[in-house]
Amino acid sequence: MAINKAKVAVGFIVSGVLMVFFGVVLTFVGPIIIDDQVVKNTVIDPKNSMSYTMWKDVPVPFFMSVYFFNVLNPREVLKGEKPMVEQKGPFVYRKRIQKDNITFHDNGTVSYREYRTFYFEPTMSSGDESEVVTIPNMLVLGAAGMMENLPYAVRLMISATFKTFKEGPFLTKTVGELMWGYDSGLVDFLNKWLPGMLPSTGKFGLFAEFNNSNTGLFTIFTGKDDIKKIHQVDSWNGLTELNYWKTPQCNMINGTAGQMWAPFMTRESTLPFYSPDACRSMELVYQRDGKMQGIPLFRYVAPKTLFANGTDYAPNAGFCPCRQSGLLNVSSCRHNSPVFISHPHFYNADPVLLDYVQGLNPTEEEHGLFIDIHPMTGVPLNVSIRLQLNLFMKTVSGITETGKIADVVMPMIWFEESGYIDGPILSTFHTNLVVLPAVMEFMQYGFIALGVATIIIASLMHHKFKIHEGKDGCTADENPNTSTGEKYPLLQDHQ
Repeated sequence: MAINKAKVAVGFIVSGVLMVFFGVVLTFVGPIIIDDQVVKNTVIDPKNSMSYTMWKDVPVPFFMSVYFFNVLNPREVLKGEKPMVEQKGPFVYRKRIQKDNITFHDNGTVSYREYRTFYFEPTMSSGDESEVVTIPNMLVLGAAGMMENLPYAVRLMISATFKTFKEGPFLTKTVGELMWGYDSGLVDFLNKWLPGMLPSTGKFGLFAEFNNSNTGLFTIFTGKDDIKKIHQVDSWNGLTELNYWKTPQCNMINGTAGQMWAPFMTRESTLPFYSPDACRSMELVYQRDGKMQGIPLFRYVAPKTLFANGTDYAPNAGFCPCRQSGLLNVSSCRHNSPVFISHPHFYNADPVLLDYVQGLNPTEEEHGLFIDIHPMTGVPLNVSIRLQLNLFMKTVSGITETGKIADVVMPMIWFEESGYIDGPILSTFHTNLVVLPAVMEFMQYGFIALGVATIIIASLMHHKFKIHEGKDGCTADENPNTSTGEKYPLLQDHQ
């Protein structure tokens, strides 16, 4: 049975049209399917094993690197000379983060407490925790700033108390003692007679209250009812707004808890989050596109207005009393101690701050903070949060320990909390959110290209077969120039 090639070609044309149609449909349906899968897999739900595990236990490596500003000329500082500092570190700690007391609510929210524990990593550190450094004594110089408006007689008594417990204006201690606490007769005395004045009732250390502690009771949205609200803070310790600051705007609890954000981000999106350690909400802004091992990302950084004072940026007036731009006064949530937060080495701050202290050299690469976000899911791929703790020092009459110290915002330490997705989680992330969408995109355009090619080739072949059939099917009856003998050969023989 002869095959009708023209009909076969028509069949290929139809197949090509179907492939183009399927490819076009896939271009519309494919992104919808992917977006639907993103929504299903990012909602905070124990059924979403990968995303829930990342949210609950943060299984990726997370570290805190601490740098101390070792004071080289403490005696000269007491005489009014400019402080000279030398950076020491990093002293690196592995940070374990785990959520507990997880409770889901009917209104689409979940409550939890996040516990954090730090473990020293000597192989990643520049030295051991036994290394000795000299920094300002917050118990003395911080208290002096807090007491400067008290009656002169009271200030004399405070100074006498410092002398009784042999507390001077500067501390020379090991890194471990300064970080996690040291025994102090003054601390014991204050906790007994002035309870609540100090942040901790045990040993006094810069991070004593952070280790083996939680960040408070967070209640956030799961995204079940509205994916745009996922991870947003509904309340913190039962509060929907703070009471540390002077304006409603500054007291707002905005954004997420600072670990994940809503999916489907654009370059116009920002990263708002609430930080209990900074006692306020903060917001990062888009800087540039990038890639991490083939995974697309948006890099977000701190705007210059983040720690600007009320004069340079009016919305920040509620965080005052302010000093120079680049400093956040956190005294209102730090027991009224004259403590300020800034970027390390006063990066992005008023240049005059650098003139008050020798030994600082700010650069964006080493001292700017950033978060790299996968825009489709809102999951951070690489994080580096860098902040500096500063103490405002000045001479206070009656408290002789302050000597003739010139007014100065003195850097004490800066720390970097960093982490990035790696290992099996990165591979799974890459497969589900990069490879599979790429395969689907390849398929949709592949179907369209193959379909168009099939239609063109089959159409050309169909045309060719039709012409060929026309030639083969042309008989003598259809040719007027054919002679009788040529039409009827048998007649020719009889003649």
